[in-house]
Amino acid sequence: MPHALSPHALELAQTLVRMNTVSDRSNLELIHFARDHLQKLGVHSRLSYNADKTKANLFATLGEGKPGGVILSGHTDTVPWDGQDWHADPLSASVQDWPGDEGGVDSASGPRLYGRGAADMKSFIALALANAHHFLESDAPFAVHFAFSYDEETGCFGVRELIADMRDAGVKPVACIIGEPTSMVPAIAHKGVYRYKCCVRGKEAHSSLTPQSVNAIEMAARLVGKVRDMAEAFERDEKRFDGFDVPFSTASVGQFHGGIADNVVPRDAMFRYEFRDLPTADARAMQQQVVAHAAGLQQAMRKVSADTGIDFETICEVPSFLGSAGDAVTRLAQRLSGQSRTTLVAFGTEAGLFKQAGIPTVVCGPGSITQAHQPDEYVTLEQLARCEVFMRGLAAARSIG
Repeated sequence: MPHALSPHALELAQTLVRMNTVSDRSNLELIHFARDHLQKLGVHSRLSYNADKTKANLFATLGEGKPGGVILSGHTDTVPWDGQDWHADPLSASVQDWPGDEGGVDSASGPRLYGRGAADMKSFIALALANAHHFLESDAPFAVHFAFSYDEETGCFGVRELIADMRDAGVKPVACIIGEPTSMVPAIAHKGVYRYKCCVRGKEAHSSLTPQSVNAIEMAARLVGKVRDMAEAFERDEKRFDGFDVPFSTASVGQFHGGIADNVVPRDAMFRYEFRDLPTADARAMQQQVVAHAAGLQQAMRKVSADTGIDFETICEVPSFLGSAGDAVTRLAQRLSGQSRTTLVAFGTEAGLFKQAGIPTVVCGPGSITQAHQPDEYVTLEQLARCEVFMRGLAAARSIG
């Protein structure tokens, strides 16, 4: 018989979904809730904060004194829902039955938990908390660490502080499981996400006197064209990485602003763009191509006016992730999830940062990414039940891998 989700786990998932932790708000309500929940079990939590102490990461060890350990990692922030067509309050955390007639990964009939963060990824955090006592009572020869971060959605900023704090504390985990929604199929690779802002300062003039000006929009457009040329080259020339929906790196411009009137040569223009690089590519080298192209443009601009220029700002740099089906943590995730296969995912996670810290990592969690960030976001209770089996299997594991 399939495992039935424990009422306690569902209650905790609903509690976390009802907390508004959109990235532009504080996440301390959720972090303090998790800290207090663990404290009642006798577990001490380490909190690491952002600069103004409005947000925090939580790191806790269950099985203090055991060597190594497996991290269960999740981010506490969510994306906003402004302008989306929700049929219920995004913070309602309602449970509703579904007849299963729409198709898709999670379309089976049965109850669903609705709300922002239900799939991405508060339910995984809730299931870890709900099963904390099992990890404490476990005879497993390794510890289990909880790592809950802030600001993943805006660029994986919080987890960098968490990893640094973990190192300062002398904690040396041997594996990491990130509970992003993969329908409980272990994922061993994803692309990186590198975003930049480019500001062009030209020289304004009346539009009848264009030789005396530097048109910021036109200079920015040449850089946008460079990004587009690169995107076409990736699609045409880059060696394919089978398993990704788009098996090559991509580049795209997401925003462009500039100009004040038709008859004024614009002084300022700004655009934002991104690269999503394969694990086998080099996103920083991609950015250097854009910077080099800008340097050539800037040289010509300053022949007209020394006050002109092109500046770049890094918005976020989330490294790609490449694990292995042969990694012990991957084999562990396969065993616990009952999956013989692995997958690749299109979305970015904190996995690349844990991997860069020398910790073998896999991504495996309940729900489908097709529901994340969407109106009426949900996760099926069947997926949550499968994740709870995963958690309890980890508590009973005799080894990693």
